[in-house]
Amino acid sequence: MPMLQKILWIALAGALGTLCRFGLSGAIQKWPGFALPWSTMAVNMIGCGLFGLIWTVAHVHLTLDKDLSLIMLVGFMGAFTTFSSFIFETQTLLTEGEYVKAGLNVLLQNVVGIVFFILGAGLAGWFARTA
Repeated sequence: MPMLQKILWIALAGALGTLCRFGLSGAIQKWPGFALPWSTMAVNMIGCGLFGLIWTVAHVHLTLDKDLSLIMLVGFMGAFTTFSSFIFETQTLLTEGEYVKAGLNVLLQNVVGIVFFILGAGLAGWFARTA
C-alpha cells in the first residue's frame, strides 16, 4: 500500500477510534453514582481487550496484512486508548521474562507521567501569571 494511502487509512481509523472513545465515555458518565473515573477505566479495559483480540487475530491466527494490522492497532486503537499499547508492551516484557523492565515500565510511566502533568500545569500557571 502506498504511504499516503496508508496514512489516510490510519487517520480515518484514528477518527473512528476517537469517536468510539467519546461515545463510550459519554454513555458511561451518564450513569449515576460514579465516584471514580469509571469511563476512562472502561475505555482502557475495553481497549486492552480489543488490542489483545486484534493483535492475536492479526499475528497468530489469521496473519492479517501488516498494513491492515497497522491501521487497526495504530489508527483505531491508538486513538481509542494508548493505554492498551502500554499494557501490550508491558505484557511483552513479562512474556520475555524481563520482569524488572516490565516493573520499571509501569512505575516510570505512571510516576513520571504524574510529574510531567504537574510540571505542565505549573508551567501553564507561570505563563498565566506573567502574561
